[in-house]
Amino acid sequence: MPRTDRGAFTFAEEHHRPRLVGRLLLLGLALVVGIGGWWGVRAALDSFATMECRVTASEQTFDWAPDQASNTAVITAIALRRGMVPRAATIAIATALQESKVRNITYGDRDSVGLFQQRPSQGWGTVEQIMNPEYSSNAFYDALEKVSGWENADIATAAQEVQRSADGRAYAAHEAKARVTASVLSGHSLAGIGCRLDDPTTAGDPAALVALIKADHDLDARVEGRSVVIDVADARQAWAIGSWGVARAVDTGARSVQVGDKQWSRSRASSALTWSTASTPQPQTRVVLTL
Repeated sequence: MPRTDRGAFTFAEEHHRPRLVGRLLLLGLALVVGIGGWWGVRAALDSFATMECRVTASEQTFDWAPDQASNTAVITAIALRRGMVPRAATIAIATALQESKVRNITYGDRDSVGLFQQRPSQGWGTVEQIMNPEYSSNAFYDALEKVSGWENADIATAAQEVQRSADGRAYAAHEAKARVTASVLSGHSLAGIGCRLDDPTTAGDPAALVALIKADHDLDARVEGRSVVIDVADARQAWAIGSWGVARAVDTGARSVQVGDKQWSRSRASSALTWSTASTPQPQTRVVLTL
């Protein structure tokens, strides 16, 4: 046991305390630097990450490019507007996945164009009409409703009856992704969509968003400053509108979407793939889209 200058004994704990404190300080500094470095790396990774949307339901997750997610939102909204069951949207999304990868393309086999590769020469409408996702979705559902027993038919059979494709079996490969997406966008799976997006390059137009809600859902909305507010009949419909709002944010410039006490906030960070608790809760039947 070491002695002090006065000859008294010191305890081992006293002898090593300065060294221990120094080590603890160095460890704490290293942790601070490490955490700061990690957040810096994470921010850098987020800035280089691809913009994407993600849907989750029944423990299944699928990714979409933002333009594809927006198109699936239109397809599902038109089915809901027509009073059709979510299965109709599942059939339509699976069909569009096979035909165009759910992209509103201006080319295709012979004179086929649009989400469903509908042909003007076959009576589907003009090119200009077919290139409008709302029009082409309605045209698809017009044809689907003429298929006897489509509600209970398997996805590939129902899609083939509408499309008359060379290989109708191909539609079945897209059933799982289409089903999860339709479930989320029809409000049956809550908070099931998120999108990581760049900031909008221009400010969104509240009046244009009100018009788009009317076109897709046939619902009236009101403008409150930079927000558009929709009050609906029940929580399921609210989640259908809110999920639509996230999926169409790439087009509308929406910066946040709130349904009841949950909120999605636009960002390139991975946090934008999920919803968080809103600071100011709203009724469960109210949707607020802020531009």
